[in-house]
Amino acid sequence: MTVAFAEIADRVHVLRHPLLDVNVTLVVGDGAALLVDTLSTVAQAGELAVAARRVTTDPWTIVNTHHHFDHCFGNATLAGDPPVAVYAHEETARLLSDDPGGVRRRAYEEMLATEPALAAELAGTAILAPTHPVHLRSTLDVGGRRVDLHHLGRGHTAGDLVVHVPDADVLVAGDLVEQSGPPAFEESYPLEWPETLAALLRLAGGGTVVVPGHGAPVGVDFVHEQHTELTALAWLIRDGHADGAAADALSMRSPYGPAVALPAIRRGYAELANRT
Repeated sequence: MTVAFAEIADRVHVLRHPLLDVNVTLVVGDGAALLVDTLSTVAQAGELAVAARRVTTDPWTIVNTHHHFDHCFGNATLAGDPPVAVYAHEETARLLSDDPGGVRRRAYEEMLATEPALAAELAGTAILAPTHPVHLRSTLDVGGRRVDLHHLGRGHTAGDLVVHVPDADVLVAGDLVEQSGPPAFEESYPLEWPETLAALLRLAGGGTVVVPGHGAPVGVDFVHEQHTELTALAWLIRDGHADGAAADALSMRSPYGPAVALPAIRRGYAELANRT
């Protein structure tokens, strides 16, 4: 399988891996580069390294947008030898450092039914935790280019990190934004996600290119539409909880359909129950 980067803005390149349609972003400066996310396995990370080296021979730093396997399990291959700085939100760093076995087990269980070959690879993948935890914001110098890392709040996970390349007007959103499928809610914060996405939109201008976690790069209009859907879901959860509606029944009324929305509703209900 041959994978390749495509340039979407000035020296900002995106690779869409066909398995799970997950994105990796490569930012190239003068004598340095930045890789945002590292794919799922040793084999995938090896393909990624070859593709990146077709674009630049410069040394890279790595950012993980969050702790899910398809965005960080390639760390050990791409940052382990020689050691490379890996940035991530502090919660992502904590999960990958304190509970790598649990993260790996959940990844295996998630993929076993639909992608058994991938699941088998995940079960044997070494996990390298991030070395540079980010609290709310950090700024990197990538060969003379400023790149800002923002934790704007909880959404897809507790540790979502957004990567902003101001001089190219690009925002790398991780799974806070999804293009090729609906948002994934299994470890989400559905009542907070809309405000987190609103904060992302406040970083954007009219012509900003947004790189989602999965799928094709999008414009701000797409993100506004997803914000509207997530806001509707959050209010549906609040109203349903107040009315004592069953989660299964409420999921039939969601913007995303019952199978996608049910985990969000259950997580939202649990959060609201803990507030009372």
